[in-house]
Amino acid sequence: MKNIDFTKGNGLVPVVIQDNNTLQVLMVGYMNEEALMKTESEGKVTFFSRSKNRLWTKGETSGNFLYVKEILSDCDNDSILIKVNPAGPVCHTGSTACFAEETPKGFIYQLEQIINQRIDDNASDSYTNKLYKKGINKVAQKVGEEAVELIIEAKDNNTDLFKNEAADLLYHLLILLKAKGYNLQTIEEVLKERHKK
Repeated sequence: MKNIDFTKGNGLVPVVIQDNNTLQVLMVGYMNEEALMKTESEGKVTFFSRSKNRLWTKGETSGNFLYVKEILSDCDNDSILIKVNPAGPVCHTGSTACFAEETPKGFIYQLEQIINQRIDDNASDSYTNKLYKKGINKVAQKVGEEAVELIIEAKDNNTDLFKNEAADLLYHLLILLKAKGYNLQTIEEVLKERHKK
């Protein structure tokens, strides 16, 4: 981040904040060089507030910090993209994002993270962890059962049952991917490579 050009915007650059899991754009702010250095050193996003004329760490009063996962600059080195794990709602209104877009799009990555955490933490009261601990054969069998149930519902006209069986299949597929040591991004990479052909 040493090449960021702060001169174009009179010492400030625009910063886009994106959810690391769902890829939803959460907010836009501004940083000066000091704010960027503080963000990099502390791992929590700090902006330069134009209205308060000072550094402002997002979450300093609410506790809804933005924990940094990755910092990227654009091709002209005059704006920044920061991928974060938010500790709570990002907007002061209580919404997930400042753009008032409440969407389930991208939630599957958040679900994957929840599944991984329950397994990694060995959560004793978790169905996910209990199934995972039964081994690869049981997990694979469950995926097969859910696939068959989805096929059966696809032949009927009950929309709710069809959607729920599709959700069950995706959920159990995520557990199977974890059991095999892969993740959703790995499968996306396969699909992307196929698309290039």
